[in-house]
Amino acid sequence: MRRLFLAAAVLAAAFSSCKMENPLLTESPLQYGAPQFDKIKAGHYMPAFEQGIKEAKAEIDAITSNPHAPDFANTIEAMEYSGRTLDRVSGIFFNILEADSNDELRDIAEKVSPLLNEYSMYVSLNEKLFQRVKEVYDRRDSLNLSTEQMRLLDNTYKSFTRGGALLSAEDKETYSKLNEELSLLSLSFSNNVLAATNAFSLELTDEAELAGLPDYVIANGKQAAEDKGKEGWIFDLSYPSYGPFMKFSSRRDLREKMYMAYNSRAFGGPNDNSQIVRDIVEHRIKIAKLLGYSSWAAYELEERMVKTPAEVNSFLQELLVPSLPAARSDVAGIEEYAHANGFEGQLMPWDFSYWSEKYKSATYTLSDSDLKPYFKLEDCIDAVLGLATRLYGLQFTPRPDLPVYHKDVKVFDVTDAQGKHLALFYADFFPRASKRGGAWMTEFRGQSIIDGKEERPLVSIVTNFSKPTASEPSLLTHDELTTFLHEFGHSLHGMMAEGRYASMTGTNVAQDFVELPSQIMENWAFEPEYLETFARHYKTGEVIPRELIDKIVATQNYLSGYSQVRQLDFGMLDMAWHSLEALPSEGTAEFEKAVLKNSALMPQLPQTCISTSFSHIFSGGYSAGYYSYKWAEVLEADAFSLFKEKGIFNTEVSGAFRREILARGSSDDEAVLYRNFRGHDPKPEALLIKLGIINKSQGQ
Repeated sequence: MRRLFLAAAVLAAAFSSCKMENPLLTESPLQYGAPQFDKIKAGHYMPAFEQGIKEAKAEIDAITSNPHAPDFANTIEAMEYSGRTLDRVSGIFFNILEADSNDELRDIAEKVSPLLNEYSMYVSLNEKLFQRVKEVYDRRDSLNLSTEQMRLLDNTYKSFTRGGALLSAEDKETYSKLNEELSLLSLSFSNNVLAATNAFSLELTDEAELAGLPDYVIANGKQAAEDKGKEGWIFDLSYPSYGPFMKFSSRRDLREKMYMAYNSRAFGGPNDNSQIVRDIVEHRIKIAKLLGYSSWAAYELEERMVKTPAEVNSFLQELLVPSLPAARSDVAGIEEYAHANGFEGQLMPWDFSYWSEKYKSATYTLSDSDLKPYFKLEDCIDAVLGLATRLYGLQFTPRPDLPVYHKDVKVFDVTDAQGKHLALFYADFFPRASKRGGAWMTEFRGQSIIDGKEERPLVSIVTNFSKPTASEPSLLTHDELTTFLHEFGHSLHGMMAEGRYASMTGTNVAQDFVELPSQIMENWAFEPEYLETFARHYKTGEVIPRELIDKIVATQNYLSGYSQVRQLDFGMLDMAWHSLEALPSEGTAEFEKAVLKNSALMPQLPQTCISTSFSHIFSGGYSAGYYSYKWAEVLEADAFSLFKEKGIFNTEVSGAFRREILARGSSDDEAVLYRNFRGHDPKPEALLIKLGIINKSQGQ
């Protein structure tokens, strides 16, 4: 017996030593629990996931084997607080997978995906656990719970019923298998988009091929070539490279080549997503029907502000009907201008950005080249953070002593007006092959209160702004400044969370509410009173001329009809795929083109397809939810009108926005939170008026 005891002790000591050596398996000793990025290696992740899942299962088992009658604390709160190690590992791994990926991390993601799905099923299909939850839920009216506690109880119960708890044993097995397959399909979709994006580059060696490109675009192309050890200039499909090239290149043949590459990503070839799209949709249909819903959209929308597919489609049409004539007028105006300036033939999609930029420059004498010198990245960082200081009293102190996952990442300690720590803020601005395209906000850890101890959030913002070159610093376009403000709005939502339960704090709100804090921040990019505080020429120090600001304001609604319909197209395509009750007979591209035929503003091309690279809805969590961007625009148009009325830096309004929106998470119904701030429900007319599509008298 003693020999067995000693052997067990040795094994326990060995495991304890292994755990201590893995920086993911212990609470970080760094201030505020900052991740130990300097110590985390790829080899740490799989053991950490395995241990995290083991611990989480043990915590669930402790709840189900509890001899005491189920109550809110020993069942509902115990579930909320379970799996902390797994949450910590997942919060770091999946963010790094998006921001600084490599083949090893992608392999780990494929291996861990079925393990996480199996754990999810271990919880959601756990009959003993569900019975305890149901017992508490059935007694909910007698428990004297707070609104926040009642929301957690309701969310917990629904997570079971929506996760298959009421299914038969056979159907539960089917449900589990479908979810596992779906998670792998989504991962394959994402990997294919990244691979297809990285597979293309336009390599130029003849200066004549640079015709029309501004100096900064040429410099970025030169830098990209040097980074790859090549001569000449390289342009790729990352937006800081693709967007300016399409706007400025006077070489129509090269614009067409770039356009076709971008808009046929993962459509055909070795990274084709055509069948994967259909497989994802089919799996979602099967899951929805198994759970008793007519479609995936019906299932997803149950937990949103807009509750049914019919309501979403009605909302989209309410915006589309008045916007479509405005959009067609926008396109006709650009085509007329192009023809008047020597263009012959039909305007094609690869012509639109070029000629609309020409028209904009001629009409408003304003271009990205005019504005970029005034938006040096470092100045924009100070200005965006400074806006939070002015509105909310936040202070941002650089923390170069804290480790980061890539040398480009900056870290700030965020404190409130009283000096209380609120969050760590990580900012990762520049593109690289290991980072997916676009811009996003995320968290390594959310805010919560456990056993009376508060954990403050670890918030991250990731963008793809142009890197500095040998000849000039990183300069943002006005669109990129707007993007920065947008993602920072999400960050504020995370930083200023004040709830108790991590699953309901910060950005963990209804998907069609989550964009309100981000999209409202975009408005300041068009406010002269704000722009004049920081926009200075990076060479001369000259404050941006009021003439340029007036042009920025004048162009705010430039092509607003066109842009509106483009976004509505994405929302309608999303709803079309996810309202299906059976797969269509048409192929992926054919189905898509039929859906968008009546709202198409440019010729539809058989060689292109949106769906195969539509990451938001097939791998990014926005399935049956892309409409929420427009829904949030309606919310923010109405909300920002109060700032316009009281003053864009009015602390009474910002204080109410913080108190009723940013701090509350989903501690109450989002419609209630909005009414508490604004005093009324939002209406689509607010956005149509803001965009200049209708006037105020029409909206009354």
